[in-house]
Amino acid sequence: MEWMALLLFGCVIIVLLAGFPVAFSLSGTALLFALIGSMTGAFDPAFLEAVPNRIFGVMLNQTLVAVPLFVFMGVMLEKSRLAENLLDTLSALFGPVRGGLSMAVTLVGMLLAASTGIVGATVVTMGLLSLPTMLKRGYDPGVATGTICAAGTLGQIIPPSIILVLLGDVLSSAYQQAQLGQGIFSPETVSVGDLFAGALLPGLLLVFLYLVWLATLAILKPSKMPAHVASAADDAQTLLVRVMKALLPPLVLILAVLGSIMVGIATPTEAAAVGSVGAMVLAASQGQLDRKCLTAVMRRTARVSSMVFLILVGASVFSLVFRGFGGDDFVRDLLSSLPGGVFGAVFAVMLVMFLLGFVLDFIEITFVVVPIVGPVLLSMGLDPVWLGVMIAINLQTSFLTPPFGFALFYLRGVAPEYVTTVQIYRGVMPFVAIQLIALAILAWWPSLATWLPDRIY
Repeated sequence: MEWMALLLFGCVIIVLLAGFPVAFSLSGTALLFALIGSMTGAFDPAFLEAVPNRIFGVMLNQTLVAVPLFVFMGVMLEKSRLAENLLDTLSALFGPVRGGLSMAVTLVGMLLAASTGIVGATVVTMGLLSLPTMLKRGYDPGVATGTICAAGTLGQIIPPSIILVLLGDVLSSAYQQAQLGQGIFSPETVSVGDLFAGALLPGLLLVFLYLVWLATLAILKPSKMPAHVASAADDAQTLLVRVMKALLPPLVLILAVLGSIMVGIATPTEAAAVGSVGAMVLAASQGQLDRKCLTAVMRRTARVSSMVFLILVGASVFSLVFRGFGGDDFVRDLLSSLPGGVFGAVFAVMLVMFLLGFVLDFIEITFVVVPIVGPVLLSMGLDPVWLGVMIAINLQTSFLTPPFGFALFYLRGVAPEYVTTVQIYRGVMPFVAIQLIALAILAWWPSLATWLPDRIY
């Protein structure tokens, strides 16, 4: 039965790589294996009786309501020209400094990540807006593309992030399951707000490491990042006013969303609703909010949200069948027997997720892999917030890693033809190394993720 579980997992990966829709691949393959198992006596069909309850539980889950709201907020901000205004203003502020444009791109990526939380939209938007300017000013194509890809993927880790919302829900169930397995019948919980607070300092650490690398590169290889001659059109006072006008709206929105969650005024779902209204206000202030814009945003939000929840239903069927074949017991025994104890188990899981990130989307990994390994790792005494942040940074790293990183594909689609794929790969490698350094720092110093949630909550 346990080998059937492994065979099921392997077949799902093969079907996904063949390009079939994710949700139907998960549920269809699982139901096919359940049918074969029932006919051979290796699977108890009673496991499938829990499917309606799982779906009903998804429908009643208040936390997951935040997903379409955060998606709506991100898509609406994409239409509001927020990125364009930020990039123009910060470029004028940092432009005369050698490497200043790349630092401006990184800071804009950080602000967009904290405003939208959608990686694909951020990378494409930054690629369209900043890549032509960077190349025109003489930046090395590898440096320019690497900076844009790295800044765009910050939406994976800096809250409010869609992946943190999904991870918060999955890890909460895994944490309760691990505690019940240990005989704790009044289990503690972990919330999306905990993960938001836990991811804040590691996310800022990544931004700091990016900026340090760019400043170092500007000193060591100035020809790759030439200084720009500033225009005399704006004096210092005018530039300050421009900066305040560009920065104030997104900062107020970020404070309203994250601040309300962290101080306990609002739940993530309520804060997401506030963010959605704030995004519409920003779009209206830019003259971008009309019926056509609202219709396009609503359609895209419905499409993305439908995909997420359909994958969640398919993953629920898959996890039930996987458990019915004894797959959870096999994974527990396997991780417990690895050399190195808890460290060996965490390292193995992180390596598998990193490799799966080359071919699977973070939503698929969150719904398929985390429910399998989460209870096992958490039963070993790991902190759920630390584990969630480690997983988020790991998946962010896989977004950047050649040759299959999704962020690389997003940028390749909007980059000029004379910018080669090899240049994009070469430019992103230093940022992949920075990601791995950040993972090592977080592994060595877990309080980087746990300190802020402990202080707030």
